Amino acid sequence: MTTLKLRKIGSSLGVILPKDVLGPLHVKEGDTLYVSQDKDGLTLSAYDPDFEAIMNAAEVCDHRYKNTLKQLAK
Repeated sequence: MTTLKLRKIGSSLGVILPKDVLGPLHVKEGDTLYVSQDKDGLTLSAYDPDFEAIMNAAEVCDHRYKNTLKQLAK
Protein backbone atom coordinates (compact mmCIF):
# COMPACT_ATOMS: atom_id res chain seq x y z
CA MET A 1 0.00 0.00 0.00
CA THR A 2 1.22 3.49 -0.85
CA THR A 3 0.24 6.55 1.17
CA LEU A 4 -0.37 9.76 -0.79
CA LYS A 5 -0.74 13.27 0.59
CA LEU A 6 -3.30 15.75 -0.76
CA ARG A 7 -1.70 18.96 -2.00
CA LYS A 8 -3.13 22.21 -3.23
CA ILE A 9 -2.71 22.54 -7.00
CA GLY A 10 -4.12 25.86 -8.17
CA SER A 11 -7.62 26.09 -6.72
CA SER A 12 -7.97 22.28 -6.53
CA LEU A 13 -6.54 19.46 -4.47
CA GLY A 14 -4.44 16.73 -6.01
CA VAL A 15 -1.93 13.98 -5.35
CA ILE A 16 1.46 13.27 -6.86
CA LEU A 17 1.68 9.65 -8.01
CA PRO A 18 5.11 8.08 -7.52
CA LYS A 19 6.77 6.04 -10.28
CA ASP A 20 6.10 2.73 -8.51
CA VAL A 21 2.35 3.49 -8.65
CA LEU A 22 2.44 4.65 -12.29
CA GLY A 23 4.59 1.74 -13.52
CA PRO A 24 1.87 -0.95 -13.52
CA LEU A 25 -0.52 1.46 -15.26
CA HIS A 26 1.89 1.90 -18.22
CA VAL A 27 1.11 5.62 -18.48
CA LYS A 28 3.15 8.71 -19.13
CA GLU A 29 2.72 12.45 -18.77
CA GLY A 30 -0.34 13.65 -20.65
CA ASP A 31 -2.19 10.30 -20.55
CA THR A 32 -5.69 10.13 -19.12
CA LEU A 33 -6.50 8.12 -16.01
CA TYR A 34 -9.99 6.99 -15.04
CA VAL A 35 -11.38 6.82 -11.52
CA SER A 36 -14.32 4.51 -10.86
CA GLN A 37 -16.17 3.96 -7.62
CA ASP A 38 -17.48 0.63 -6.37
CA LYS A 39 -18.52 -0.83 -3.03
CA ASP A 40 -14.87 -1.28 -1.97
CA GLY A 41 -13.77 2.30 -2.73
CA LEU A 42 -12.09 3.96 -5.71
CA THR A 43 -10.14 2.37 -8.54
CA LEU A 44 -7.58 4.24 -10.64
CA SER A 45 -6.86 2.80 -14.09
CA ALA A 46 -5.75 3.64 -17.60
CA TYR A 47 -8.74 1.64 -18.89
CA ASP A 48 -11.18 3.65 -21.02
CA PRO A 49 -14.72 2.21 -20.83
CA ASP A 50 -15.84 4.22 -23.89
CA PHE A 51 -13.03 2.73 -25.99
CA GLU A 52 -14.08 -0.79 -24.98
CA ALA A 53 -17.67 -0.08 -26.08
CA ILE A 54 -16.41 1.15 -29.46
CA MET A 55 -14.23 -1.94 -29.90
CA ASN A 56 -17.15 -4.23 -29.02
CA ALA A 57 -19.27 -2.51 -31.67
CA ALA A 58 -16.45 -2.96 -34.20
CA GLU A 59 -16.25 -6.69 -33.41
CA VAL A 60 -20.00 -7.05 -34.01
CA CYS A 61 -19.62 -5.24 -37.33
CA ASP A 62 -16.63 -7.39 -38.33
CA HIS A 63 -18.58 -10.56 -37.58
CA ARG A 64 -21.75 -9.40 -39.31
CA TYR A 65 -20.00 -8.20 -42.48
CA LYS A 66 -17.20 -10.79 -42.54
CA ASN A 67 -17.70 -11.80 -46.19
CA THR A 68 -18.13 -8.22 -47.39
CA LEU A 69 -14.93 -7.15 -45.64
CA LYS A 70 -13.05 -10.08 -47.23
CA GLN A 71 -14.23 -9.00 -50.68
CA LEU A 72 -13.26 -5.38 -50.05
CA ALA A 73 -9.78 -6.45 -48.89
CA LYS A 74 -9.01 -8.01 -52.29
